[in-house]
Amino acid sequence: MPVVYEDNHIILVNNAASEIVQGDKTGDVPLSEKVKAYLKEKYQKPGNVFVGVVHRLDRPVSGLVVFAKTSKALTRLNEMFRSNEVQKVYWAVVKNAPQEPEGELVHWLVRNEKQNKSYAYERERKDAKRAVLRYRMIAHSDNYHLLEVNLLTGRHHQIRCQLAKMGCPIKGDLKYGFPRSNPDGSISLHARRVSFIHPVSRLPIELEAPLPEDKLWNGFRFAH
Repeated sequence: MPVVYEDNHIILVNNAASEIVQGDKTGDVPLSEKVKAYLKEKYQKPGNVFVGVVHRLDRPVSGLVVFAKTSKALTRLNEMFRSNEVQKVYWAVVKNAPQEPEGELVHWLVRNEKQNKSYAYERERKDAKRAVLRYRMIAHSDNYHLLEVNLLTGRHHQIRCQLAKMGCPIKGDLKYGFPRSNPDGSISLHARRVSFIHPVSRLPIELEAPLPEDKLWNGFRFAH
């Protein structure tokens, strides 16, 4: 569980694909509990340790996750995520190059709870939520293209769904149309950077998560 940044109020972790951020029906130990155990051991704290879950990553996604270490930070971070004051940048590996090397995608997303899947539409419809992201192609290898995605809204499976709608499903993402899974069950989507104003000190924070160590990501390690 690599810690990217920690102070008295917040801790950011580079999450591995397949981890769950918060407990669910699988009963697997979530990342939040691992962070608690880490803090308990590091500071030799008796009793319970406070760790507040601010946001989540889909289970097959790797990258930066923000946790609060105090209730004050949790309250303020929750509000900052709600009002889009936290900038989130993702890297996505796709097989198909987009028609335009950069652009903005605007769709209306409808979530199907039973399928745990979202569907993107060009026009507003009942129960749909507006989803906006910006992308640009920043590198390519022999077989794949690397897109940098700036997430402007936070919808269910938003990046996965919108890139697939554009004809660029993420490598390994069977749910959204990629033909083959990745060997480890991950999808090639990485929460690369976050930037925000610290909820307590009010100083600017900008942090970057190292890329997963594998052959695919190694091919893009020097991209910017």
